[in-house]
Amino acid sequence: MTATVPADRISKAAAPDFTRDLDLTTGELRELLELAAMVKRNSSRYSQALAGRSIALLFEKPSLRTRLTFELAIRQLGGFSVGAEARIDAREPLRDVARNLERWVNAIVVRTFGQAVIEELALWSSVPVINALSDSFHPCQALADMMTLQEKLGDLRGRTLAFAGDGNNMAHSLMLSSARLGMNFALATPAGFGPDPAVVEQAGSLADASGARLSITTNLEEALAGADAVYTDVWASMGQEEEADARQKVFAPYQIDARAVSVAKPGALFMHCLPAKRGLEVTDAVIESSSSVVFDQAENRLHAQKALLLMML
Repeated sequence: MTATVPADRISKAAAPDFTRDLDLTTGELRELLELAAMVKRNSSRYSQALAGRSIALLFEKPSLRTRLTFELAIRQLGGFSVGAEARIDAREPLRDVARNLERWVNAIVVRTFGQAVIEELALWSSVPVINALSDSFHPCQALADMMTLQEKLGDLRGRTLAFAGDGNNMAHSLMLSSARLGMNFALATPAGFGPDPAVVEQAGSLADASGARLSITTNLEEALAGADAVYTDVWASMGQEEEADARQKVFAPYQIDARAVSVAKPGALFMHCLPAKRGLEVTDAVIESSSSVVFDQAENRLHAQKALLLMML
């Protein structure tokens, strides 16, 4: 249960947070993507932008891309990071963790299981809290993905991104970001594995405002038909290892192979947030094809997160 915030904390808790995708307005999202492109073109210009700033990295989940790209982003902007890999609330209440960290650092980056952990840290912290991944959202990855799509496709309005697999955190963040940028989003997922209805409702309203289309189906070919980009993710995320065998049977018809890709537009991009289980959600031939941009996505985590840090700090 989240504790009540004392009155003297309410005025102090004014720092902007990035706990979920919609913490950025649509205008701020577009501004961030423009800034990320500028940073990528001329990184030296920003090499001392965070000089003297310290940022805490709290990771409950193992990480390659998220940890290294945040550490590099902070260092290449002139700041420094401190971190820990452990149960964040194992030894003391989250409100105490937040009020310790705010005395030492200028921002807190959190990669955790429960979205509630990030929300409570943000509630109690007077410095910005950034969601580096939770079971509900993966907003930093979505920023890099939208950046990659813009690099490859230009204006995203009227384009279509198709996602095949679990209606998970990645599906949520891509759905919200696509809808705001005017990009159609089609999700193919087995019955019973769909996205959070509340997120779908939000994305639907955003799509109506931007002129985008949002569709959710159990039919893979229906979702992929005419798509400009095809995206997939692992069928069992961290914390779902015990479900892996059962999920493999359910999700097998949603594998992205040459036949599936052929339903999309010719030359459609292939995307994956990585790590990939080759031979399961995607074949080796597809992920190694000339249309695959998975390593462009991974690189752009660095640039998009630099832009995010610059905007927040």
